[in-house]
Amino acid sequence: MKKQTIVTVASIGFILLSAFSLLSVSVMAFFSPQAVMDLVGVQLNNTDAFSSIRGVYGGVGLTLTISLIYLMVKDRKRGLAFLCLLWGLYAMSRIITIFAEGTLGAFGTQWLYTEITFFAIAAVLLFSNRKPTVAA
Repeated sequence: MKKQTIVTVASIGFILLSAFSLLSVSVMAFFSPQAVMDLVGVQLNNTDAFSSIRGVYGGVGLTLTISLIYLMVKDRKRGLAFLCLLWGLYAMSRIITIFAEGTLGAFGTQWLYTEITFFAIAAVLLFSNRKPTVAA
């Protein structure tokens, strides 16, 4: 039973860490879209660009944060499955970029490693949250 408590606490902590990570970028995007794009050296030069960053990083990021908190409370396993998809597909998008456009910079490389690590953590926690089977 103690193992299950550790897995539960770790799962909640990981979902919260992921939600906070997304929320921090979301808040930054709402208040300063240019600050988000400064992380990758891109200059926003029109209101549509600012609006798009607010929408994608701000609005979508906040939606993901709220969804993760909801799933953490209502269905932790689905929250972890969602994080497997989220972090795995983020990593996949960077890997596609490597093959399509070339080597990532320091920012992209660091985030690729982070996303792969977060994907692995989510997968381990997801499989650790399985109900124990009862021997007949």
